[in-house]
Amino acid sequence: MFELRNKTIIVLSPQAWGKMFISKHHYAVELAKLGNTVYFLNPPEKELTGRLLIESTTVAGLSIIRHRLNFSYNIKFRSIRLFHFFMRYQVNKILEAIPGDIDIIWSFDSGYLYPLSFFPEHAIKIYHPVDEPSSAFAIKAAKGADIIFSVTTEILEKFEPFKIPLHFVNHGVIEDFFYAEDTISAKSPIRVGFSGNLLRPDIDTDTLLKIFRDNPSVIFECWGSYRMEDTNIGGNIDNEKARFIESIQKLPNVILHGVLSSQALAAAYRQMHAFLICYDINKDQSKGTNYHKIMEYLASGSVVISNNVTTYKSRPELIQMTTERGSNAHLPDLFKNVINNIEWHNSIESRRTRISFAKENLYTKQVSRIEVLLRNLKTVSHSTTA
Repeated sequence: MFELRNKTIIVLSPQAWGKMFISKHHYAVELAKLGNTVYFLNPPEKELTGRLLIESTTVAGLSIIRHRLNFSYNIKFRSIRLFHFFMRYQVNKILEAIPGDIDIIWSFDSGYLYPLSFFPEHAIKIYHPVDEPSSAFAIKAAKGADIIFSVTTEILEKFEPFKIPLHFVNHGVIEDFFYAEDTISAKSPIRVGFSGNLLRPDIDTDTLLKIFRDNPSVIFECWGSYRMEDTNIGGNIDNEKARFIESIQKLPNVILHGVLSSQALAAAYRQMHAFLICYDINKDQSKGTNYHKIMEYLASGSVVISNNVTTYKSRPELIQMTTERGSNAHLPDLFKNVINNIEWHNSIESRRTRISFAKENLYTKQVSRIEVLLRNLKTVSHSTTA
């Protein structure tokens, strides 16, 4: 019987291994913990010394593959065929550096860097888009997949023409974000958490600043990159973003913590009375459909206040969100309303409901669900079994 154990797995990621972990990183860790040999393939690096490095991590069984192209990445935007002609050679070199057979290719590669056909035919090929496909490349990247998982039904619908199994698997959460107590600190002032990369272009900076400024008695604690040297998951700091960062640094009720480990972040969450999500869905790479951070917030039990998120549109017991899709004009008022009624929103019953939902989406459970779905694949017969 097929099991996700004792396999050699390559995880293809558009985001490098680094300080900040999102879905790709957490799945790689969870797979390694199950006894698999996992190789996390970073996107190409311009400044890497040498062509190819395989580095161990602090997680047993998990290694990082770092590589540099010997051709221009910009070829991709002029001729994808020529880019893939050269990339096939690159993939072959990577495969030669990995001992033994490859059992599974687990691709989060929305940029279509590595066509799945470049990898061994016998391997199970999973495509796992966790962001809204923003280009034709993100759709074409599924070519050759045996099965597709995603965190929204809107994303899955875009891959229906491939005529392969499509399955909704929500964002996961790690054990660190749960703790024994289901009560919240009664200490004042009210503390609100905001976690994420502040350098992302899709943050609704105007609305976020308004909320910060209009609630001077609330302490806002922000975790995530606000300097380029701290980010491994993208973002940029142009003049407008620099002014935004400078503005919030001057506010006495806003604390910028920078990037923390998952364990430290989870500990900080326990002190929060509420959490805030504030994206412009017109710019948002997820188009306001789902966010990885939601599950981490829910694990704390505290109320979540957010722009509109379609995956949770019928779940007001989980998230307090605006009803509008095209604007966050009502988010500041919603925030004030929730904060003014924080004790009701953070009742023991409400907190337990959020925590229970999050526990059903632990990464261990998501991997178990995926294991069952892979077991039912007809193509599973061409993979080595444990």
